[in-house]
Amino acid sequence: MERVLGDKRAILILLGPALLVYSLIMLVPIVWSLGYTVFDGNPIIGFTFNGFGNFAKFFQDPAAWSAIWFTVRFAIVMTVLQVGAGFGLSLLYVFWLKRSSSAIRTIIFFPIVLPTVAVALLFQRLFEAAPTTGPVNSFLKLFGMNSVDWFGTPDASFWILLLMGLWQSMGFYGVLLYAGLLDIPEEMLESARLDGAGGWKLIRTIVLPLSLPVLLSSIIFSINGTLKVFDSVVALTNGGPGNATTPLTLYMFQTSFTYGQYGYGSTIALMLTILCLLFTVFIFRSTRRDITKG
Repeated sequence: MERVLGDKRAILILLGPALLVYSLIMLVPIVWSLGYTVFDGNPIIGFTFNGFGNFAKFFQDPAAWSAIWFTVRFAIVMTVLQVGAGFGLSLLYVFWLKRSSSAIRTIIFFPIVLPTVAVALLFQRLFEAAPTTGPVNSFLKLFGMNSVDWFGTPDASFWILLLMGLWQSMGFYGVLLYAGLLDIPEEMLESARLDGAGGWKLIRTIVLPLSLPVLLSSIIFSINGTLKVFDSVVALTNGGPGNATTPLTLYMFQTSFTYGQYGYGSTIALMLTILCLLFTVFIFRSTRRDITKG
């Protein structure tokens, strides 16, 4: 093995095909997309050099700012809900449901394997309004409350999207954080209990600091996933009502493939990438502080 690793020709033969495929699939499209940002047009009508015009257009575009606002708000709220619910579930599995946690984990994890379109259809049926009244509005009527047009108002649509995403994904984060909690030595927990630590104090001083690496990974995974939300929005609201639930990804898709503005669509994609990097760097820097000191 040492002879192989010391032979540059052998390394090139072993890694060359994989690097070539990776470059063709990942790096070339990225560089190609970056090149589009300084052009205007599409392959049918041709391209014209536009310099930084697409970037100026982005910062003056009200629809782009609306998409940024929805994307950031959705990502922050969803990440708090996903990771918070997942951490709560993992604590439940470890400390209170030891014997039956396997069955409950399976039930809660189940929605993650369902197709997003099927989940969206389920939620459309649950929250549908007049002329056909869904189960949720029927339930409200039982208590004398008026029906709600869930997909006709921006705020209601936003919260239905969050509810759908949370129901589908909290089991995944619950299992992920559960695996992190299992690495905490039982002797350490017992010692803390003997010293009088229990309940919230035990979680804050022992469980939370020791599970911080997997918690941090979950936050980064969640924030990057929710900033790039696309399929659930298209399947449930298609960006409506109006453009109230249109994220940057959907706006980029519509700009590029519906309106044929490849250059501006690539600029939106670049801005989304920068947004993901900024959030990731912010999370890394903010977690350098020792949370056990309050």
